[in-house]
Amino acid sequence: MLAYIVRRLLLVIPTLFGIMVLNFLIVQAAPGGPVEQILAQLQGTAVEATARFGGGAGTEVGTGGEAPAQLDGPAGSYRGAQGLDPQFIADLEKQFGFDKPMQERFFIMMGNYLTFDFGESFFKDRKVVDLVIERMPVSISLGIWTTLLTYLISIPLGIVKAVRDGSRFDVWTSGAVIIGNAIPSFLFAILLIVLFAGGSYLDWFPLRGLTSPNWDELSWPARIADYFWHIALPVLAMVIGGFAGLTMLTKNSFLDQIHQQYVITARAKGLSERRVLYGHVFRNGMLIVIAGFPSAFIGVLFTGALLIEVIFSLNGLGLLGFEAIVQRDYPIMFGTLFFFTLLGLLLNIIGDVTYMLVDPRIHFESQEV
Repeated sequence: MLAYIVRRLLLVIPTLFGIMVLNFLIVQAAPGGPVEQILAQLQGTAVEATARFGGGAGTEVGTGGEAPAQLDGPAGSYRGAQGLDPQFIADLEKQFGFDKPMQERFFIMMGNYLTFDFGESFFKDRKVVDLVIERMPVSISLGIWTTLLTYLISIPLGIVKAVRDGSRFDVWTSGAVIIGNAIPSFLFAILLIVLFAGGSYLDWFPLRGLTSPNWDELSWPARIADYFWHIALPVLAMVIGGFAGLTMLTKNSFLDQIHQQYVITARAKGLSERRVLYGHVFRNGMLIVIAGFPSAFIGVLFTGALLIEVIFSLNGLGLLGFEAIVQRDYPIMFGTLFFFTLLGLLLNIIGDVTYMLVDPRIHFESQEV
């Protein structure tokens, strides 16, 4: 197994490089880069833009080095239809590192990423690492609790539905699954707000943030209660939107295994249904469920909670990534892409190792990568 893990770790390098190359080319080909974003603002509201960008500093994409010289003078001399000085535009491109060829910028960026130097945001004037660390608690809270509750609900429910396939329990719970599959998480979140967060009926839960303003003044038991009070509705909305697919995946996986020949043989030998289910079917049925865990967790952690974060005013990584895409904030876009792609690849390897823990019959030594 050790040799297999080493091979998979080595395979991470070209996979990660290929993903970064592909996304870099796509983003570079898209119209409206960060320089164009600033020029559009300068041409429309020159006075406000001069105050914002004339006194601030940016960094070259992915370099993480010292901030270049501030841009002043030319920006304050042009208004609206008068146009912008070509030298100012050239200086702006240099400030953001766009005076270099595309391939050079890419390799500079990747070289810095090898040391986990993700540079500074173009528009927030802060290091990407600091922004990610600041937003991480919100996304981790949503991701962990949503994934945990989804699996705790979906796996037992899917197993029972498979064992009792066609029964009244299976039919009635299928109704709940259909509703959960049909209603998007953000619509269910709005419904929860209307019903329980002071919308039109009850005012039991807060509408904004992850903690109360006086959280620092509370005792530890009160802090824990306050935290779960704030996170209850966002997590519930995400669980409702995610449990349906996993429940049906679990049910279909176990149904497929229940009708296999080895189950019929085990029953013929006189083994109890409980022994057949948990001693034989469970190991095989859970493999496909475990396979989806890494991607599910990364999806919830980074992108799945975007609309939930917007609705409940939660500053998480999903909202950070969305803002970076809209603003063309390349350091945030590529820095978070690199980090979470690497994390996802490593979690896939962990998922493979978990296969062996669930079913010891799997031997990686005989597997080809």
